[in-house]
Amino acid sequence: MSDRWIADRMRHIDASGIRKVFDLAAKLKDPINLSIGQPHFDTPEPVKAAVKDAIDAGKNAYSQTQGIAPLRERLAADVASRYGHADRQVLITSGTSGALHLVLSTLVGPGDEVIVFDPWFVMYKHLTTLSGGTVVEVSTYPDFRIDVQKVADAITDRTKVILFNTPANPTGAVADERTVRDLAALAAERDVCLVSDEIYSHFCYDGPFARPAAFNDQVVVIDGLSKSHSMTGHRVGFAHGPAHVVEQMTKLQQFTFVCSPHPSQWGGVAALDVDISGHVEDYRRKRDFARDALRQKFTVHGGDGAFYLFPEAPGGSGTEFVKRCLDKNLLVIPGSVFSPADTHFRLSYAATDEALERGVEILLSLA
Repeated sequence: MSDRWIADRMRHIDASGIRKVFDLAAKLKDPINLSIGQPHFDTPEPVKAAVKDAIDAGKNAYSQTQGIAPLRERLAADVASRYGHADRQVLITSGTSGALHLVLSTLVGPGDEVIVFDPWFVMYKHLTTLSGGTVVEVSTYPDFRIDVQKVADAITDRTKVILFNTPANPTGAVADERTVRDLAALAAERDVCLVSDEIYSHFCYDGPFARPAAFNDQVVVIDGLSKSHSMTGHRVGFAHGPAHVVEQMTKLQQFTFVCSPHPSQWGGVAALDVDISGHVEDYRRKRDFARDALRQKFTVHGGDGAFYLFPEAPGGSGTEFVKRCLDKNLLVIPGSVFSPADTHFRLSYAATDEALERGVEILLSLA
């Protein structure tokens, strides 16, 4: 066995810092875990029943690469009614992570640039690297609001993609409609593909969710059922965008993921009829509690959506503060996982009330 077997591209990506925390959690006894970026409620019963029924009915082989017709058609009808774009197509993907891999591999090649907003979701940088591209960071510190002029200044003749996420992971920030409209217009004017990661769109607490594709018919949208319907393990995501892009993503899926898990797609059909408003209101309440409590001693910006807060770390080092939290059996994520800066930490309030209250109490005691 030799190191030369390993492709050079793998030397430019690191193991996820979040996964390292997950591994650490497995070694601790009864930790207070505010690190996990997934809903704490179970997959809804109608979804589980539909998956079981699909398995029992023998729907266990490959589906069409683009996804089963009932799910794709339901999503396509919703997309068509919302946007009315002439050539917008829908592709069912193996989670939103699969969709991100497909779109970046389709659009980005060696020497190309991808603009991301710092702090960013961990996959953005590494999937860009695997595609041969280079990440160009546009800072949103200190308040996590996007300055569209900074984006314009960062665009070069090598820029292929602007990767946009609202509500955002890790900050919970939600871009307002003016920002979304201006960003969409900039992408159209400069002939850059705007990829909109909308996986947290259901969790938008303080105002309506603004959709970039409403202002630019070439936007590629990434979405899915993992967060909204607690289906992270089912791997049912979807993408929609202009046909010439989605067709290439579909071609690539044939030779990578093949298809989203077939029985889970039938669960996805059932999920579209499940009312999740109660869970959204529950997370709004948890957000209000955690953000209001932490603002007594921490500087907290964002937190308008998703289920994350990204406070400034006392003493200026997120890594050192997280170590202090670990000493108290509390798991949170250092901001350096999401950013070149190590000044913040991320907590997820997708937890039981008891865990959240205990975690917040510990954080306040350490501030």
